[in-house]
Amino acid sequence: MKRVYIVASAAVVAAAFGAGWQISNWQNDSHALTAERTAQQAINAAMARESEIAANVETRLAELQANERIIDRGIIREIQKPIYQRVCLEPDVIRLLNHAAEGTEPTEPNAALP
Repeated sequence: MKRVYIVASAAVVAAAFGAGWQISNWQNDSHALTAERTAQQAINAAMARESEIAANVETRLAELQANERIIDRGIIREIQKPIYQRVCLEPDVIRLLNHAAEGTEPTEPNAALP
């Protein structure tokens, strides 16, 4: 009888251990499912928000009309820059050198140079 009592006690302890193990697994699965559902809700909310923004942008872009035309007729270059710049020369000397380089004025200054 004592043996039966020990075997029965061991069976009860093993069943309690197994039941506790199973309940622990169920609880862990429940926590994992809750976390997964929360993450999915956050993803769905972000996607809904971004879809709404994209729809607004598409609507606004559809309203816009192109008001810029590009006409390519070749390359036209117009460069105007003085040949000499004032570093340590007076403005009259710079003017005189620029006109002399262009050939538009005599090479003599209007007034005496300092």
